Amino acid sequence: MTVTSRPSRRSLVTGTLAGLGLAAAGERVAAAPRAPRILVATNEPWGTYHVRPLLPEIARRGWDVRQLVPDRSQIAPGETVPVVTPDDEPAADLLVVTGATDWPADCAAAFGRHTPLAASSLAYLNAAEAPRAHEFERRQRLVTSSSAAEGRSFAGHLGTRRRVRVVGSPQTDALPTPAPEPDTVLVLTSVTYADQTGGAAPGTQLLLDAAAALQAAGKHIVVGLHPRENPALWSRYEISPVPSLQASARAEVAIGIPGTVFPLIAAAGVPVVGCVDPRLVVPDYLLAVCSSLIGTAAEALPAVETAALPDPGVLEDVVGPIGGSAARLLDTWGRAARPRHD
Repeated sequence: MTVTSRPSRRSLVTGTLAGLGLAAAGERVAAAPRAPRILVATNEPWGTYHVRPLLPEIARRGWDVRQLVPDRSQIAPGETVPVVTPDDEPAADLLVVTGATDWPADCAAAFGRHTPLAASSLAYLNAAEAPRAHEFERRQRLVTSSSAAEGRSFAGHLGTRRRVRVVGSPQTDALPTPAPEPDTVLVLTSVTYADQTGGAAPGTQLLLDAAAALQAAGKHIVVGLHPRENPALWSRYEISPVPSLQASARAEVAIGIPGTVFPLIAAAGVPVVGCVDPRLVVPDYLLAVCSSLIGTAAEALPAVETAALPDPGVLEDVVGPIGGSAARLLDTWGRAARPRHD
């Protein structure tokens, strides 16, 4: 005769309670981990374009990542990056600062030492230590950058000797497929006039003169606007309806004021020429990816016609790993957040 053991009353009760998300006395049922709550404070307080490339990966994970802004006065209707103000008193498992300028430093002070803090470079910063870097240097659980070269500059800005984890740029997760149009030059602007969101870079007049010289020589000019640039300054040319990195697919060469997008465009296979005003101060690695640097409009045409990509070693140092960068960055944030279970 076969004897079949019957479940005990205790096991039946425990199983029923577990199915309801409860547990019998003395036993625990593991709860599903809660998605981390992460706040990001950028050097440009309303600069949501720095967080936007992360949105697809954030959505895939179902995480709660929001950008801290002083108020909603500079947030455009239809903005896709979730924003929150300190007055909203948002809960956070991690505060990410993208530098030690005033707004990130203010946010770090407001949230205090009880909130874990990470520093992630999402745009270039010069290597000189920021005046407020000392306020939270010891609180940083994590420091990340897109590339080794960017990391060296970012560490200098933060005044830290901590290890900088290189994760790549989320913008390189979807590099455009080159389809260059004959004699097409992409003009990369910076910001001509400072505003509440951030500062400006010198060199617009040089770039305007260079664009005019190139057009007079038969080049077709497509302008890749910085998100904060005034489009009226460039209205005589075709202004790209897509971001500069995607617009670079159409160009044989790009020319502009060196900025964060320069390494990305070089990574997409488009040579870049730098227009350098004597007053411009940018990290050396942004200049290293340039085929050449010009200081007058007369130099623009020969520089464009002889432009070439940098050596592979330079690209690797300046661009960092390509593909999967948003996932790598969020992985590091998730580990630093150590979310609590509600």
